[in-house]
Order: sequence, then C-alpha cells, then structure tokens
Amino acid sequence: MKNYIFKRILGMIWVMFIVLTLVFIIVRLAPGDPATLILGPDATPEQALELRENMGFNRPIIIQYADFISKVVQGDLGKSIFFNKPVLSVLAERAEPSILLTLFSLGIGISIALPFGIASAYYRGTLLDQSSLTGAMLVAAIPSFWTGLILQQYLGTELGWFPVSGYGGPGATFGERAYHLLLPSLVLGIVNSALILRFTRASMLDVLTEDYIRTARSKGLSEINVVLRQAFKNTLIPLATVIGLTFALLISGAVVTERVFNLPGIGSLVVGSVLRRDYPMIQGTLIVVSAVYVLVNFLIDMIYLWIDPRVKY
Repeated sequence: MKNYIFKRILGMIWVMFIVLTLVFIIVRLAPGDPATLILGPDATPEQALELRENMGFNRPIIIQYADFISKVVQGDLGKSIFFNKPVLSVLAERAEPSILLTLFSLGIGISIALPFGIASAYYRGTLLDQSSLTGAMLVAAIPSFWTGLILQQYLGTELGWFPVSGYGGPGATFGERAYHLLLPSLVLGIVNSALILRFTRASMLDVLTEDYIRTARSKGLSEINVVLRQAFKNTLIPLATVIGLTFALLISGAVVTERVFNLPGIGSLVVGSVLRRDYPMIQGTLIVVSAVYVLVNFLIDMIYLWIDPRVKY
C-alpha cells in the first residue's frame, strides 16, 4: 500500500514538472511582444522596456525558467497585471462560485444518470432503454449555452422560478448564492449526465452477464439485491473514473455557462484574462487547473484501493 501511494505521488510530481515546463514554453511562444500586447498600442518604448524588466522578459530564457520553477515551488504564481494582486489571491476569490457550481452540477448529473443508466441496462432493448440512450445522445449534442438560454427564458424569465444571472450581492448568504446557482447547475448537470449514464449502462451490461450474477439469482436473492449490491458495486471503478474526470472538467470547463449566467467564476476569469493579455493570470490559472486534474486522478486511484484492494497488487 505505502509503495503504491509513494509511486503515485512521484508520478504526480513528474507530471506537474512537465506541465510547468509546457506552460512556460506556451506563454513565451505567444506571437508578439508580451509587454507591448499588455500595455496596448499607445504605450511608449520606455514603458514597454520597463514592463519587460519588471516581468523578467529581458533575462536569458534559462534564467527565466529556473526563476519560474523556483517561484512556483514556493507557491508564488506571480502577480496579476490587471488586478495588481497575487494570482493565487485572485483565483481564491473566484474559486467559490466555480467549486459550488461544479458540486451542484455533478450532484444533479449523478442523480439523473445512475438511476436511468442502471434501469437502461436492466431493461436492455426495451422502450426505456432506447429512450434513455436517445435522450443521452440528444443532451450531449445540444450546446450547453443553448440549453442555458432556453432555461433562462422559460424557468427564469417567464415562470420566475430562478434568477437568470448573477451570484447575489456582496452580503448574500450561502442560501441566496446556492439559489442563484441552481439554474446553471441544472444546465451543466443535464449536459454531463449523458456521459455518466452511458458509462453506467455499459458497465452494468458487462457485469449482469457474469457467472456470479447468475449464481446470486440461483441462491434466491432478490433482484434489488442482485442489481444494486452484486452488480452495481462492481461497476464503481469505471464510474469513479468518469465521475472524477467530470468533476475536474467542470472546474475548468464551465466557461460558456458562467458567461451566459454572468457568474464570477474561474471560467469568466480566464476569458477576461485572455482578452486583457494578463499573462501571469493566464499562466497561473493553467497551472492551478492542471494541478486539479492531477490531484483528482490521484484521488481516483486512492478510491480504487477502497473499492477493490486488489488494485494495490
């Protein structure tokens, strides 16, 4: 067990080192002079030179790389040019809406996908199965921004059940903020339920044909016991993978939904930083999002050990 966890941690460190190197290279391969792009066309050569010196762009590339790695290891992702604050501080301020949106969306997606996925596999070939698959493909094919606009129009504007945008005022309570997140969470939950539903169905179909399922039925176990305790339990490893990756994707990939519902999350922050050429902010966000992906993968591997201890061997 300890050796397995130690090897996974070493793997995480190696992956993050590669990510840091790629981020460093990508940002510096961007066309044009970063200082000129940041300051705009009206900047004087003296202002551009001063900014290049402050950001360290005039130093040798190897020195820049070593300084970059050293600062990241110490937890320093730089200072945002637009916000004039540390990147981590800005990300921390914007993290709450994105994290809550992700958790709510994932909860809604799982609540939809698991029952329909299990039922679809159990009643394979029936109208329920075909309807579930058709609905999943339809939901996956429709762009999330279109779904968001439709729900805004009918559930928000016409029926008035939900706020159509925003995250509540500065002094809003948790309940008020959660209320503002319900509609965008419903949009993302419906969209992401399609993949989880299909994975659940496929995994259940594989398990329901196994010999031990027939043995369990021959012993007189109830169908609920056979399906939920014997079959579904053995689909948890692939489901843990897809649910974990969906969580990581939602953290960083809800850009369009956040823009549609005017949420001050990480997605909106990334779009704004790109438009403003805030290179430290873009660079820091890429690193944090990559770290989230790596951490989620590590946690999934640890969940594997809990689900099936044989994985450690």
